[in-house]
Amino acid sequence: MKWPKQWYDQNCRQCPRLVQYLQAVKARHENYTCKPVPPFGEEEAQLLIVGLAPGKHGANATGRPFTGDHAGILLYQTLYKFGFASAPVSAHANDELQLYNCRITNAVKCLPPQNKPLGEEQKNCNHFLQAEVMQPHLHVILALGQFAHRAILRAFNLKLSQYQFAHNAGHALDNGLILIDSYHCSRYNTHTRRLTEPMFDDVFQRIHYELAKIARD
Repeated sequence: MKWPKQWYDQNCRQCPRLVQYLQAVKARHENYTCKPVPPFGEEEAQLLIVGLAPGKHGANATGRPFTGDHAGILLYQTLYKFGFASAPVSAHANDELQLYNCRITNAVKCLPPQNKPLGEEQKNCNHFLQAEVMQPHLHVILALGQFAHRAILRAFNLKLSQYQFAHNAGHALDNGLILIDSYHCSRYNTHTRRLTEPMFDDVFQRIHYELAKIARD
């Protein structure tokens, strides 16, 4: 899918450190994509899911958010369970998986060293996220982790202090959108049981409720 230019730029080179790092990773893994990773899903979806950044051996390799690494296992299982995906596994970018009324993106489009983008890199990339979250068809945004939560608020120019991150917390934003928070579905969080499958199900039950309420209205 060719995404709107304001959402994504495969040729973006705004962050020299990230460009250099991608080149180094590409030299070691020549089959990896090692480029800014585009969003995945329906352009006019009502649900937008926002993660932190591409994983080194996941999205950075496959070119699809949350595909090829541990973090995508629980996410795509849950999307399928709740009717947002055509299959419970996202194996690679050409596996014919489809999302329904849902789109997945990252707050930072390029792989950062140690999965930690610098402040300037976050700012450089935020205009892409801003273009995505401003789409009129959106109703619910799911932030996977505190980093994504903050990036979304920055995209809306909202004060971080007024919207505290907490798992399964819901925030009615001034623009009418609903922001829902979840712990990130990372290997660390799932293995330490900070995030369990029932906890993640509760988040998606809330998403279903919010989308159904909008449909009734």
